[in-house]
Amino acid sequence: MRLNTLKPAKGSVKSGKRIGRGQGSGRGGTSTRGHKGAKSRSGYSQKLGFEGGQMPLQRRVPKFGFTSPNRVETKPVNLDDLQSLAEKTNASEITLELLRENGLVGKNDVVKVLGRGELKAKLKVTAHLFSKTAKEAIEKSGGEVVTL
Repeated sequence: MRLNTLKPAKGSVKSGKRIGRGQGSGRGGTSTRGHKGAKSRSGYSQKLGFEGGQMPLQRRVPKFGFTSPNRVETKPVNLDDLQSLAEKTNASEITLELLRENGLVGKNDVVKVLGRGELKAKLKVTAHLFSKTAKEAIEKSGGEVVTL
């Protein structure tokens, strides 16, 4: 241990100078905020995306198309998912609760069954929506479709 290697304990020394504590502190007066303008005032907070008066990126980029405010976001579940779930759980009836328990859909998801894959098991499937091909495949395998 040498004198030139001594350091205070971590956290015992505050770093930086306290501002706004009078002229004698060296950081008095404007307290590092400069002169006038919004940034020097108390309570100032910059708007999200503000670029100093330049036209913000959000407004510069062209917008096109239409987004329906009434769109319903659906969670897709395919036939191959149903087949693997039926094999895993030995279930003859696929309900929303069973899908939730196995992590295929979330708590408030609107479920739509789609026709990808092949369904061999005879299943009674309960969901909000079905594609035409999924409905046909389920009924073809001897199953039943229940729409909520």
